[in-house]
Amino acid sequence: MAGTSSSSIRPRVLLTRRIPSSAFEKLEARCDVDLNDQGSLSADELKRLLAYKDGLICVVTDKITPDVLEAGAKLKVVANIAVGYDNIDVPAARSRGIVVTNTPDVLTEAVAEITWGLIFSITRRIVEGDRLVRRGAWKGWALDFMLGTELGGKQLGIIGRGRIGRAVAAKAPAFGMQAVFAVRGGGKPGSGEMSLDELLVTSDVISIHTPMTAANRHLIDRKAFARMKRSAFLVNTARGPIVDEEGLAWALKERLIAGAALDVYEREPEVTASLMALENVVLAPHLGSATRETRTAMADMAVRNAVAVLEGNPPLTPV
Repeated sequence: MAGTSSSSIRPRVLLTRRIPSSAFEKLEARCDVDLNDQGSLSADELKRLLAYKDGLICVVTDKITPDVLEAGAKLKVVANIAVGYDNIDVPAARSRGIVVTNTPDVLTEAVAEITWGLIFSITRRIVEGDRLVRRGAWKGWALDFMLGTELGGKQLGIIGRGRIGRAVAAKAPAFGMQAVFAVRGGGKPGSGEMSLDELLVTSDVISIHTPMTAANRHLIDRKAFARMKRSAFLVNTARGPIVDEEGLAWALKERLIAGAALDVYEREPEVTASLMALENVVLAPHLGSATRETRTAMADMAVRNAVAVLEGNPPLTPV
């Protein structure tokens, strides 16, 4: 643990990971900071460290359960360095009068960009080709060698019409694709919308951008894979448990779909073993917001949220 202190009356904040120095300096100027620089914290460690803290700045891998929140008797704010907040029990925080904040907007373009990177990687077999070259298996150019799929004239089905889903859709015309959004919950489809079932049946690429909720767990399961085109590709940059990974491995092995590209997983950092041996899947290590610009902006927003609440002001981006 690394810590700083200057005055006992300043708010005390637990920071569960190192953040860019520009954001850390802003926090350190207004609060006494207890920085965890020893890797992931267990639930018991979190509870111990929160005992006398006024604020918590955490990341998506920190599980902020009711027990953890109860240990923070003085806790006023939990600032999550992520747009998603499924790692935090928000109702439990609200019942204790604890403000929860996230970091929307600042990571939208970064995640949209990596989504398109994954789309190209799987449809044009770029990562598969890289592996082949590296193991010395490339024997030279051939007319029918490693043929991929063009995107022009194809349908991009987007599940989740939030900021990121809309940003991904906005880029579709540049690649000749038509983007459509899934309408769920019995709503009537409007322009550029269709039911989830119709989207699964008709889309050439399906990209997931919906939040992780109990209702969305295994939203894409074996039944969903069986509805997709045999030539379809699935991309997930949202949350891992939205996709049934065992079901995905089955669908890929049986060639029920053409391929998949994942940036998130059900049990991160663990990946379902049967996916690891398949060539028709791209596996990225949760890089969605991983640009210097975006991660700095996320940390800065979390710091500003925490400081605002601790100084008696409204949060910038409350959940």
